[in-house]
Parts: sequence; C-alpha cells; structure tokens
Amino acid sequence: MDLELRQLRCLVTIVEAGTFTDAAVELGVSQAAVSRNLASLERVLGVQLLHRTSRSLTPTTAGVQVLARARHLLAEADDLVREATTGHTRLRIGHAWSAMGKHTAEFQRRWAVRHPEVELLLVRTNTATAGLAEGLADLAVVRTPVPSGRFAHATVGHEDRYCAMAADDPLARRRTVTLADLASRLVVVDFRTGTTSAEMWPPDSRPRLEPTRDIDDWLAAITTGRCVGVTPHSTVTQYRRDGIAYRRVRDAPPVPVQLAWRAHDPHPATHAAAALLGELYRSREAGSRKVSRRP
Repeated sequence: MDLELRQLRCLVTIVEAGTFTDAAVELGVSQAAVSRNLASLERVLGVQLLHRTSRSLTPTTAGVQVLARARHLLAEADDLVREATTGHTRLRIGHAWSAMGKHTAEFQRRWAVRHPEVELLLVRTNTATAGLAEGLADLAVVRTPVPSGRFAHATVGHEDRYCAMAADDPLARRRTVTLADLASRLVVVDFRTGTTSAEMWPPDSRPRLEPTRDIDDWLAAITTGRCVGVTPHSTVTQYRRDGIAYRRVRDAPPVPVQLAWRAHDPHPATHAAAALLGELYRSREAGSRKVSRRP
C-alpha cells in the first residue's frame, strides 16, 4: 500500500481549511496538487473520503474514520521528527517514584543556569529502569540494582529509609522506629521498583508483604491503616499526604541512589548530570554528618 504522509496531511488540511483553495494556500502548493493528493489517497484506500458540492465539503463516514487516524499518525510523525532533530538539546531523566527527592527542584534550577542549551525533562515511568530500557529516558534515577551489560551507572548518594504509616498509627507517636517494630505488620511493597524486601529482616521475624502497583496505590493502602510501607527519604519529600506520617527507620541500611544510562550510547550530558546530582547529595550528606556530631 503506497500511503504517504503528505496525502494524509493534505486530507486533514482540506477539512480544517474548509476549501481546496484555502488548503492549497495553507500547504504552499497549487490547488491542482491538493486535488491530486486527495485523489491518490482515495485510490490507495479504495474509498471516497469527502462529499463535495459547490457550497460544502464534508467527510464521508469512511472519511471521518480516516481523518481521526490521519491526525494521530501525523502527530506521531511530528513527534518523531522533533525527537530526532532536537537530538542532544533535550535531556530526559526517568524516575519510578520520586525523582531526586529533596534535590529535585534545586537540580532543575542549577541545570537551567549551567546548561541552558539542554532542555531538562523529568519522566515518571514505573519500571525497573525508570524508562531507560523502554527508550523513554536518556538517564534514569534508580534506587534498585541496575541490570549489567546494557547499562552503566554511578552511585550519586544515599538516602535513609522511612516508614510510612497512617497518621493515627501508634508508631506515629515516636520520632523513629526500628525494623523490629515492623516485623509483625503488613508491609505494602512495589516489587518492580521498590527498595523493600523481606531480606531486610531476620529470617525468623519477617513481616508479611503485600504487592502494590505504584506510588498512588501504595499511599492509598497505607492511609487505610491496615498496612505500612518502608521507603527512601525521597518519597517523604515528594509525597506528603494528609493522613500519612513518616518516621525514620533508624536501624535500616541506607538506600543507594544511582544514575543509570545506556552503556554504548550515552547522552553527551550524562557526566554533567551525574556530577551535579552527586554534588547535591554530597552536600546534604555532609550536612547530616555535622548535625550527628553535635553534642
């Protein structure tokens, strides 16, 4: 089937402009070229697309269907061209739940100042590689192990773990909690992108784990009071909710924060992004160490 985008664009423009003459002006071609494009499209599809009279021009039943698909295909084609032509002038950073946590806004501000020529986009994708494997991101902020081979990564910082609970939970009266406090509880977990596993507890005192699909389901389940969740500090800063309280789990191991990228075709801004994110995390960790040393 010899279907061309120019034929589809011609159909859409004719309908939107209202006349062949106006469509020709819009497309920058002759009226005869507009007529030829429409006729060739109708031959390819084997259907009439427009009802034409001296006073009106309306899509046929088949034309309405083709018009809807044509608009979709043209939008996809425009997106493809835009992605290809912007090239390295756009940097998409994927994340599953909480981006850079407390550093998200500061990262965006500093990036705009230091690299104004590279547009920054944050893309939330709840997959193991936060959109990197799916081609939705150029870099990904992940807090779970990065698959070896296809991807390279750098650890840019660490985050404490917090327990999320209903605001009226008895544990919410404490400043911090321990893993032992949670051993008898139901813990809701995202097994695809979450950082919580049964191995965090001793074999003889592990909580029951219940799967969830994403951050919204996770928060909704915890709000009911029937379960709790354990999560990196980034979730605390990005998802404050009425009815939810967060308390640090003081004996849980910290969560490494990693920036991942495609090993064989990294975006030119990869190292700049890793350096800036590492700078922000190191600054926070240094501040935390100073606070902990105070008498």
